[in-house]
Amino acid sequence: MLFGICDDQREIRELIADKAGRLYPSADIVFFASGQEVLEAKRQPDILFLDIQMPGMDGMETARKLRREQKALIIIFVTAIKEYVFQAFDVGAFHYLVKPFTDEKFFMVLQNAVNQLERREIEIFSREENPKLLITAKGSHISVNLKDIVYAEVFNRKIILHTMDADIEYYGKMKELEEQTGDDFYRSHRAYLVNFHYIKKYNAAKIYLEKGQALMAKKNYPDFVKCYLRYNQRKGR
Repeated sequence: MLFGICDDQREIRELIADKAGRLYPSADIVFFASGQEVLEAKRQPDILFLDIQMPGMDGMETARKLRREQKALIIIFVTAIKEYVFQAFDVGAFHYLVKPFTDEKFFMVLQNAVNQLERREIEIFSREENPKLLITAKGSHISVNLKDIVYAEVFNRKIILHTMDADIEYYGKMKELEEQTGDDFYRSHRAYLVNFHYIKKYNAAKIYLEKGQALMAKKNYPDFVKCYLRYNQRKGR
């Protein structure tokens, strides 16, 4: 976890660092004396304490430029001026600390920011470990685990998702589904998308899965074999 402290006054930077270090002694802390230094940093902090009134580029302009690339950055403004509080919302600031502030207030704001950072990391990890497909079928919103899809096929202008337990129909485009499923799936035929995990055997005309079969377009066969071998190597199979 990396904390950034951007203030043109060294004593303020050191004061905030002391407080942050008391609450999170294992966190790394980096100092910035100007907004330009933040923008040019090779590694961006996870949480940034940002002064507003600074020579040259002020904190608000710095935050606007950061937001163009760093959508998830947690920004906590630290300033002696209350008037900018509404502008802080415009740049998605997490909090607006007005100097002077108590240790209790500072610790509360920082702890809440760290909690949000940790929740976000858990959500990202969860999506990576168990990615889901969100679809609308028969008027209901359904979440389907990608790993549960054996194969998908197009039939009567609908996509049918075949899992081991059910077949789910919905209106959609196979191209979009192919983009969402990633490298664990392969478009063997214009009407079929298969999950490598469930393949039992295959030839140049057909793929036999643990449930059902999918057609193989002859022109796709050489590329399919290469992709399937790469999948097995990636999974250590």
